[in-house]
Amino acid sequence: MSSEDRSTGRVVVLVLPEVNLLDLGGPVQVFDAAAYQGADYRLEFVSADPGELTSAQGLRLAGLDPLPATAAGDLILVPGPRLRPPTPEHPLVPAAVLPWLRSAVRDGARVAAVCTGAAVLAEAGLLAGRRCTTHWSLIDAMRRRYPDTKVKEAVLYVHDGPVSTSAGIAAGIDLALSLVERDHGPALAAAVARQLVVYLRRDGAQGQISPFLAHRAHLHPAVHRVQDHIAQHLDAPHTLDELARLAHLSPRGLTRAFTATIGCTPLEYQQRLRLELAANLLAETDLTIEAVAARCGFRDARHFRRLYAARHGVPPSAARPA
Repeated sequence: MSSEDRSTGRVVVLVLPEVNLLDLGGPVQVFDAAAYQGADYRLEFVSADPGELTSAQGLRLAGLDPLPATAAGDLILVPGPRLRPPTPEHPLVPAAVLPWLRSAVRDGARVAAVCTGAAVLAEAGLLAGRRCTTHWSLIDAMRRRYPDTKVKEAVLYVHDGPVSTSAGIAAGIDLALSLVERDHGPALAAAVARQLVVYLRRDGAQGQISPFLAHRAHLHPAVHRVQDHIAQHLDAPHTLDELARLAHLSPRGLTRAFTATIGCTPLEYQQRLRLELAANLLAETDLTIEAVAARCGFRDARHFRRLYAARHGVPPSAARPA
């Protein structure tokens, strides 16, 4: 992550009239759970008409703050509202929202829209020339009304620069988890997904699911405990005896449990996570290969290069973005 894209931890939730409650509550729960796990997220709830409004499901929402000034690295979350045909008296989006969103992005804020929230970003001109997605029922209408957008279907979410969008309703949870992963890494995203008892999915266009995010849909508490410990201490050496003590199992029993549950041994799992973290660091930082190897727990950079090439098919030096 470059310095200009670095998160401030501030999440400004734009609450619109007739907001859909799951579009609002699902992503907010993700950021709140991440904060509980130690991330620096701070939630603010704002509206163009501060005070009270009513959700699409009839729940009244009060105590909303006015639209604030924003800064580079802030995240503006736009949960989807129930859209109605616009009229001169009732535009698609409250008029004050559009210049506020445009100004926030100019100032370096990131914006993430859930479901029909993509139409809000499009009205503000923030999706022009960008890839995006939205609820399946809105895709054709989005393409007609905003022909300069690149609306994708059959994906859960899309990131294009500082602008992110998600497909329908529950996909907002996937989008929020992906933002947590971008800000704080896959280990924290996986921990949040486990706390919320949800599967952690990639956007559907990627062929490989991260080892951090896979193998967590089981119910074996000892295996989960060891997976959490390995993910949180990737740069530390681990022995099978140490991990078995953590799991309150014998070394043989832990190996059996891991193999039966996720299809590999604890130390093989550790190596997969280390190589996944290495791939992320190579793509997103300018650390040297030796520094990446050390950060991921590899004591010998030459050994790391061999393992990386065997796992990913290219040497670490070829994994840097063009």
